[in-house]
Amino acid sequence: MELEDILQKIKSGQMDIEYAVIHLRSMGFASVMDIAKIDTHRIHRTGVVEAVLAEGKMNDDLVEIVKIQVIHAGRALITRVSDEQMEAIRRTFKPDEIQWHKRARAVVVHDGTPRAVSGGVVGILSAGTADVGVAEEARVASLEMGCEVIAIYDVGVAGIHRLMPQIAKLKEQGVGAVVVAAGREGTLPTIVAGLIDVPVIGVPVSTGYGAGGSGEAALLSMLQSCSIISVVNIDAGFVAGAFAARIANMLAEARSTNRG
Repeated sequence: MELEDILQKIKSGQMDIEYAVIHLRSMGFASVMDIAKIDTHRIHRTGVVEAVLAEGKMNDDLVEIVKIQVIHAGRALITRVSDEQMEAIRRTFKPDEIQWHKRARAVVVHDGTPRAVSGGVVGILSAGTADVGVAEEARVASLEMGCEVIAIYDVGVAGIHRLMPQIAKLKEQGVGAVVVAAGREGTLPTIVAGLIDVPVIGVPVSTGYGAGGSGEAALLSMLQSCSIISVVNIDAGFVAGAFAARIANMLAEARSTNRG
């Protein structure tokens, strides 16, 4: 249905405002050189920020996609960015328009538009230092969805005493959801979920070696968790961070409504 059709139906009384909003939110996308269709209404329709996956894209195509995303949204989150792609971005945009998150291999390009502030609070944990890159991708995703993020790294089960004070910290900060990135045997999300009363999202990380290496053992371990957790794909930091932020933002909105 085209925009004019929707407006005519509202004018004639055939469609109410609420139903029109549903249609309008499903319409928005912007074409880029016949190679991409950017979902400019994703954040309004689903509550999840639109992200540009750099992996597999030619440098010139990536730059054009980012340009259009910034025009429509004021900010663009790009994930899985290679060094070569980062150089192309630096050649195209001004230094003060770029926020480079090296460990996450993620970059935010903006036109001065500040990131939203939702009131949601997300906790991000990593089992080991080798898991920090994936945890950082989750952190950046949560930030771009407006959340405050409490990031705590290297608290894996091989030294479980490191974890306990951090659980108390997460509770004190009022997190609405927790992302736990863990490779090797992937046990940490199960432990965390047994100690805290908010949803836990486990991210298997492709660390480890030999049988069950590359995140496979971690994935299967998390899927077999005795604790109730949600599990995303191996190295899917963005998905975990966006999912946690969605939960935290809905909780923050509910709390605000109740206070009102």
